[in-house]
This record gives sequence, C-alpha cells and structure tokens, in this order.
Amino acid sequence: MESWQVQPADPFPFPLPLPTRSPTLLARRPAMAAMPTPRSFLLLLLLATPFLLLPLAASAAVPTSNPDIDLEYLIKNAGLDDSTPSTPTDDPEDSAPDFPGLDADYDEDEDLFGDDDGSDESSQGPEVDEAHVLLLTAANFTAVLAARRHVMVEFYAPWCGHCRALAPHYAAAAAALAEQGVDVALAKVDATEEHDLAQAHDVQGYPTLLFFIDGVPRDYSGERTKDAIVAWISKKLGPAVQNLTAVDEAEKVVTGDDVAVLAFLDHLSGAHSDELAAASRLEDTISFYQTTSPDVAKLFHIDLEAKRPSVVLLKKEEEKLTVFDGEFRASAIAEFVSANKIPLITTLTQETAPAIFDNPIKKQILLFAVAKESSKFLPIIKETAKSFKGKLLFVFVERDNEEVGEPVANYFGITGHETTVLAYTGNEDAKKFFFSGEISLDTIKEFAQDFLEDKLTPSYKSDPVPESNDEDVKVVVGKSLDQIVLDESKDVLLEVYAPWCGHCQSLEPIYNKLAKYLRGIDSLVIAKMDGTNNEHPRAKPDGFPTILFYPAGKKSFEPITFEGDRTVVEMYKFLKKHAAIPFKLKRPDSSAAQTDDSSSTAEGEKSSSSNPKDEL
Repeated sequence: MESWQVQPADPFPFPLPLPTRSPTLLARRPAMAAMPTPRSFLLLLLLATPFLLLPLAASAAVPTSNPDIDLEYLIKNAGLDDSTPSTPTDDPEDSAPDFPGLDADYDEDEDLFGDDDGSDESSQGPEVDEAHVLLLTAANFTAVLAARRHVMVEFYAPWCGHCRALAPHYAAAAAALAEQGVDVALAKVDATEEHDLAQAHDVQGYPTLLFFIDGVPRDYSGERTKDAIVAWISKKLGPAVQNLTAVDEAEKVVTGDDVAVLAFLDHLSGAHSDELAAASRLEDTISFYQTTSPDVAKLFHIDLEAKRPSVVLLKKEEEKLTVFDGEFRASAIAEFVSANKIPLITTLTQETAPAIFDNPIKKQILLFAVAKESSKFLPIIKETAKSFKGKLLFVFVERDNEEVGEPVANYFGITGHETTVLAYTGNEDAKKFFFSGEISLDTIKEFAQDFLEDKLTPSYKSDPVPESNDEDVKVVVGKSLDQIVLDESKDVLLEVYAPWCGHCQSLEPIYNKLAKYLRGIDSLVIAKMDGTNNEHPRAKPDGFPTILFYPAGKKSFEPITFEGDRTVVEMYKFLKKHAAIPFKLKRPDSSAAQTDDSSSTAEGEKSSSSNPKDEL
C-alpha cells in the first residue's frame, strides 16, 4: 500500500507506498492486542501435561519418555503464561514504513509531516463546509453508487493528519464541481467505523481516494488539492482531447494550465487525433488539446514551418516549452509527457508528495539544503536534470523546514544542516548513495550517470559499535552485522526492533529469558538490532519486531523468518529445528536443579496470586 511519519521515535518519515502503499509520510492507529488462538489452548494443554504426570514420574524408576529433555526442562523452568503470547501482527504500529519517496505503492495512512495521533482536537483547524460531500455508511453505500454513475469516495480516519489536511480541498472540489454542473458526487467514509466497507475495498491507508464509474473503482493518483481533484475528474468525464479553434480559448489554456499538451494537426479527427486521444487516456493529470489553427499553434510556440503532426508540452516554469520529436504513437507521446511534465526539480511538500511517490521514475537525486543556501545549488541541480529527463527524478528538500526537511533528513541519517546530495533507488531495495566532493555541474552529472550505471557504493545507517557486548542478548549495529550475524561458524537469531514499538517492548523480557537459557552455547548467538538507527542489506525488516535466523555455514542464503508465537518455548523449538549446529541446554547439576525447582515452585505459588503472567 507508502506513504513520512513524524512520530517522535518513528524511523520513517514518509507515508509511503506500507510494504509500501507507499514512500507513504503515517499517523498510527492505536495498537491492537493479539487475539487468543486455538494454538494457545493447545500450548496450555501441552505445558500442563508434565505437571499432571509429575507424581507418576517421581514414583517411577525410569526417566521421562519425553524425547527432548531440554524442552521439558525449559517448559518446567520458563513458566506458564496465562496471557496471550506476543504474536506477529499486522498492526500499523509495528509496520516498517517504506520510504515514501519514491514508490508508487506508498502507504498513505501515516502522517507524512506531522506528529499527530489524533488526540489533540484543537489541531483539527477551522470547521469545513462539507455541504456538497455525502457521508456514506454501510447502510447507504450501495444505494448511492447505484443512483450515481460517477462517485469519488474518500476513506478516512478522524485522527489522520492527512485526512484533515485534505478536508477543505475535498469540500471545495465538491462545491466547484456542483457549481459547474458536473455529473459526479463526492463522498466520504469513516473507515474506523465502517470496517467492512474499508476491507471490501482493500483500504490500506488513509486517506484512500477511489473513483467509481458504474460501481467499478479505480485509484485516484493526483495531488490532494481542490484544483487537482477538479481537473482529474473533469478529464475523466470530458473528452480525451479538447479542440482549440480560437486564440482567446488558447490564451486561457496558456495562462491557466500549469501543464498542457498541444498537437498541431491537419485535421481534428482521424488517425493522428485518435493516437493523441489514446495518449491522453494514459495521462490522468495532464490536459491534451489539438488545433489546426496556425494562430493557436503560434501561441504555443510551435514552428509553423514544422511538419504536421507536431506536439509540444507547455509548463509554467523555467523550462516552459518541450518539443516532441518521436514517432507519433500513443505510447511514445505518453512516455514523452510522463518524462517532461514534472519540473526539472521538485520541491518536496505535502502537496507535491503524491506526484513524487506515484511517478513511474523511481530513481531519485535529492538535494538537502537550508533555504538561504539553496540558491547556490539549485541552478546546478536543474541544469543537471536536463540531461536525465525521463531517467531520474530530482527533488529539493528544504533542510531547515521542520515539517518536511527534519523528518526526511532523519530517515536518511543526515545530521546538521550541511548541504547534502544523495541518490536513492526507491522502496524496492531502498539503497542510498551519498555524494562526496565539491558540488559542481560536472561532478553532479558524473554522480548521476554513475548512479544510473550502478557504479556507486550504497551507504547504510549505523549506531556506533558498542564498546562492551557481554549481555546474553548481543547488540548488533549496521557496522557490526557482518562480524556477528554473518559469522559462518555461528547460528544466529536476530531481532530487528523499534524502540517505540509496543510489541517489541512486550517481547523484550521473553527474548531476554530465551537468551539466558541459551547462554554458554558457543555455536549459538541471540542478538538484536535497532532497526530505526541501523540498516543492512541482509537484515530488512517486514515490520517490527522482525525475527530472522541465520544458520551457520549458510550465510549466503536468505535468512529464515520466525513467524510463530513469540514465546520462549516456540522460539526454542524453532532454533532446534533450524540450527545447523546441534546444541543442548547447559543446565545446572541435578542437586542444584532440585533446589532451584523447590524454591522456584514456592516462589511461583507466592507470586501467582499477584501476577500470574510469565513471558511464555
């Protein structure tokens, strides 16, 4: 599904398309406790059995029939948790947000630029006039879609900062379309109340905008502004290509449209017009026009001596005119428009984020600079961008903008306000490459070209390597992962966690207890890594916590993901199954064990009345 979360401890500032939609920028839903499962009751029975048989075992002269003595010992000594075990979950609190930037699949349910949990009612801004916006529920949803051929529906959450930012634009768009008499209804659904509706339409984040034509939905991929919504809907319901026959009509387009495509044709119908219309349908956000008038063509700076058909793209920016020189085919025209419709360099804001995230161009060059220094470097980046149109996306991040620059810089591990240039591959592999050296036209061009040709070495975040690492759970950072986790002589279990993650906090005592029981086994390492401050290409979390196992002698293979109940017993059984080097628990001698058993039993009876729960 993105989208940049600006939670105080959130590692990922973008919303992004969740793995995402979904270089997201995500306000998190409240955490949901895991529901008890049949497996929990089965585990209860399994754990209770040794105690039920204990009198028989004590009177018998033969050892227990349990083939795994270590497991029996672990079950007896680790304790029994009457609560629901810490289990994997899809709770957004624990999702590992993907870099929104540059992925068409970013998750939009997180707040890209604001630390917003929805608890501050005063931050919701002035009241919005939503007289032209329909409120849909399960009771009227089907009836409204049946009655209206064209309906745009926003699935929102009241606590979502993006939804509140969209509200005035959405209401204004509804009013404008109603005033123009456009046959469309704009509606909204509170997805936190209408769970079944949201699930039926595969809502993965907030806000999600769907446009229904005869009940069939398609994603809205434009910007979240009144003008963008109106233009997008108008194009969907209007002709694919509009005719311009008079100069005064053309002047309105030149002054009014941010981006426009004009074809200078011999005829307003026929094969060339059909190709232009087909290209228009591939571009949701750009208006296409055609003309046979030399006066109109001249207004669009078309060379009247040029051979028809000819196509130009006009923008309201420094590079105002771009001439199409390819074969007059729909796919070629659409590709030309896609590569040239965006500015040479896009300033990242909440409004421009969708245009960046949904762009088919995934590879990006980002310039981080404070506002007062940007004028020195923006001309260099813009000039460089001219040589890479359609290949790279160039983005400017205002470093001293707390709403945008700070969270994005934090995500990339950028500290201080020094001007920084980096290349980013997008969400699929999320590699970043820092430019070093003097920023000049030649050096940035070379950097961009090397990026395209995969000649750069990626950079990964890392905390400092700890001076001491003597605890049962070894601390791994980005710089030490090769030495600890990828050591071929060790079986390694690695938890990738986030400090702010509630499930990680619940797992910590359980994980520590597992490590305590497995201490002293030289072939086995129990480790953890803070996934918000450390990165490594061999340890990519799918969410927090992610528990990965790296068998000895097989470190070139992908790690095995632990997906069972997060209990000492289940993780122990997982390790016994997958460990490349067999191991046995190092238990105290029998006399000590008996003393420990009797004391722990008495202590357990004493404490059970006040707190019956244990890590298992």
